[in-house]
Amino acid sequence: MSEERPRAEQTESPIEPLYTHPASPFMRTETPVPLQLDVASPPSAQSTWVTYRTQIEFGLGLLAYLMVLVGSVTVLEANPGEAGWRYIVAVLPLIPAGVVVWITVRALGRLDEMQKRIQVQAFGFAIASTALLTFLYGFLEGVGLPHLNWTFVLPMIVALWGVGTAVFTYLHR
Repeated sequence: MSEERPRAEQTESPIEPLYTHPASPFMRTETPVPLQLDVASPPSAQSTWVTYRTQIEFGLGLLAYLMVLVGSVTVLEANPGEAGWRYIVAVLPLIPAGVVVWITVRALGRLDEMQKRIQVQAFGFAIASTALLTFLYGFLEGVGLPHLNWTFVLPMIVALWGVGTAVFTYLHR
């Protein structure tokens, strides 16, 4: 130990380095006080179009599909015969149906990772369940049940996709 007396400069508190207190686990730091402005803030609500864009586009696509479908069926029933243009009119509803598929795929691409996982599981459930149900009905047709039209398969896939989405959303909560 030194016998010298401390000088007056050494008795003052030492200069603390920057960031000493915020990094210390022993000192409680305070959150900054939010800035209070006298100006009213603009409303944060988004427009209806931005919020419900996918639902609006999907609804308009389905409406276009239904309108073209009804028009196509009406024209075909009003003009019986073997004209070549009837094939073109019969497949016209595929155009808005393709738009609906495009809107659906684009909406699925915008989902976050958890929602994508739920949708993939739901779609897998829908495809596997549809396969089982169509095989089951195919076997029952061999026993004597009436033949069903292929147009029932897609609505069955969509309905089972909805069921799968509900179930897997509940399971991933």
